[in-house]
Amino acid sequence: MHNHDHPMNCIVPPHMLEEIATKGTKSQRELALSTLKTSEQMRGQRHALSDFTGAVSRFAAVGGKERIIYDAKFGSSLPGTVVRNEGDGPTSDAAVDEAYDGSGATYDLYKDIYDRNSIDANGMRLDSTVHYKKGYDNAFWNGEQMVYGDGDEDQPIGDRLFNRFTIAIDIIGHELTHGVTQFEAKLVYSKQPGALNESMSDVFGSLVKQRHLNQTADQADWIIGAGLLTENVNGIGIRTMKEPGTAYNDPVLGKDPQPGHMKDYVNTLGDNGGVHINSGIPNHAFYFTAMELGGYAWEKAGQIWYVTLRDKLGANSQFQDCANLTYITAAELFGEGSIEQMAVKNGWEKVGLTVDGSTTPTEPGGGCLESLLRSIGAAPAK
Repeated sequence: MHNHDHPMNCIVPPHMLEEIATKGTKSQRELALSTLKTSEQMRGQRHALSDFTGAVSRFAAVGGKERIIYDAKFGSSLPGTVVRNEGDGPTSDAAVDEAYDGSGATYDLYKDIYDRNSIDANGMRLDSTVHYKKGYDNAFWNGEQMVYGDGDEDQPIGDRLFNRFTIAIDIIGHELTHGVTQFEAKLVYSKQPGALNESMSDVFGSLVKQRHLNQTADQADWIIGAGLLTENVNGIGIRTMKEPGTAYNDPVLGKDPQPGHMKDYVNTLGDNGGVHINSGIPNHAFYFTAMELGGYAWEKAGQIWYVTLRDKLGANSQFQDCANLTYITAAELFGEGSIEQMAVKNGWEKVGLTVDGSTTPTEPGGGCLESLLRSIGAAPAK
């Protein structure tokens, strides 16, 4: 089992931590290296997990929404001690309550808007662990549950770069959406399919936040992780869907490397082939589509993207596939030549991709070329 099939999906990309490990103060460098190391260890454990999509009985919820929040008490053993169950009132611990509320808001978006029964569509219980390790600058979905670090809360004020990771509701929505992708398209965590995997998490993480704040597309900030960076950092968040590449420009964190157009696509071996970098391109396409449609982004643009993720994308889908398939989905949902379909077409064109509407849904294992060969009878059907 390779790590791109079963990744540990972290919110802070490795390129950001590597910058800190190179340019930060002594304590910042140590924390960044420790976080990178922990992520690698967790990935090793993740390889050892069997395909979790087939064995989630212990997470099945009995009657709808069920959340359990655990406290790791600064240790690394998961899940930790239960501190809040479904239906319990707020605690005096901000991280516990934010994890509870954020996972609830994510569950509600999928249930109320897309009629999806939790992350796996089968009532999966939402488990979250807070206070994971000391100075852990990340949050992740490990295939089974959510895990949140506290950022730099115990560091000297001048050295703090990250606040606690439950502080941004879109981070919670982002990470839980990795679970949805795991159970649906199973997008391979490498290069373009991996960047689509990341982009889907940004899209639905942003929609969780927008719905929670009752914001229309033009009222939303489209920032991923607003509030996560401390005032020591010259930045507004870790990514922006509105203007990829402008989220931060900081002496320690470096400059946001995201492109917003295919002409600036980044070919790199790092970050699983740039999954957190090139995701800026499909993010930007969604932003343009949602802005053109106006109103609440989760209603039309979100519906098109959700149905595409659920029913049409395959493990090796490329950006072009996603463009074509969202275009096809828009026609199925709203009609051929509809305003919605034209908005999808325009959204992708603004990032340098022309939809042709002819791609057959890619099956797991089939990419753009393979589906093209199949369609002309030059490749064996799977």
